[in-house]
Amino acid sequence: MDSDAEFPRDTPSITRWIVKVRDHGASECQDHIAVEEPLEIRLAGMNLSITMRTPGHDEELVAGFLFAEGVISGADDLDVIARYRGPDADPEAGNVVNVLLKKNGHAARERLRRNFVASSSCGLCGKATIDAVRASLPPVRSDIVIPAERFHRLAFAMHEAQSTFERTGGLHAAGLFDADGALIVLREDIGRHNAVDKVIGHMVLRRGVPLDRHILMVSGRVSFEIVQKALQARVPAVAAVSAPSSMAVQMALAADMTLVGFVRPGGFNVYAGGHRLAAKVEEFV
Repeated sequence: MDSDAEFPRDTPSITRWIVKVRDHGASECQDHIAVEEPLEIRLAGMNLSITMRTPGHDEELVAGFLFAEGVISGADDLDVIARYRGPDADPEAGNVVNVLLKKNGHAARERLRRNFVASSSCGLCGKATIDAVRASLPPVRSDIVIPAERFHRLAFAMHEAQSTFERTGGLHAAGLFDADGALIVLREDIGRHNAVDKVIGHMVLRRGVPLDRHILMVSGRVSFEIVQKALQARVPAVAAVSAPSSMAVQMALAADMTLVGFVRPGGFNVYAGGHRLAAKVEEFV
């Protein structure tokens, strides 16, 4: 594969010739590969952040990122989210998004700087970070009740909707479901956090937050950052096909969120917020 090869902008996957090696020998065939590119987020023309992501739904990614970091409280705080239009010959022009806020951009940059410093520190940062989040965000309040058998259906629905993953096998997904288990929006990305940001950003731009009657399903493991993003959007329940981290569990417990992991056809693990689950006792005996 040519390392300098170019491909159409905003495409989530590309096709390349590869050599497939199996027990019976080797053969040449075409394969689908997930695209990974940098996205630079600018605030009033100044660099704010760079993230590696799968192209597509970039405006949702930016809106979700700013919302999750507490820079904006909703779509009304946004003035413009626009792709930077550089020279036509500049191949990177499509990977830059500029944001104009209706409020002080300097204060937004300072808040992000403090958030990044907190997340990259060490030592007692776990407890300190959770305490800081608790001080700024109250626990989730929601009367949603989730039938235990629904989680497997959510995982199946998310998998069925992962069109790019089906081709490449290389993308994470995040899906938002309503209280009845209907899929509202699904987004795929090379990064788990980006997929969550795109989902939340979609709802922010639609003025659909808070999400206190929804369930967030993710395809990979659950990190502290994913629980924090869900908390910011007031999502009461997060489920995953893989494991949560220790800080994710601590954050879910502190925020009174339901956290479910290892969702499989035969069951799942409940790490926090079991009071929101409805199940027949005999199903788990």
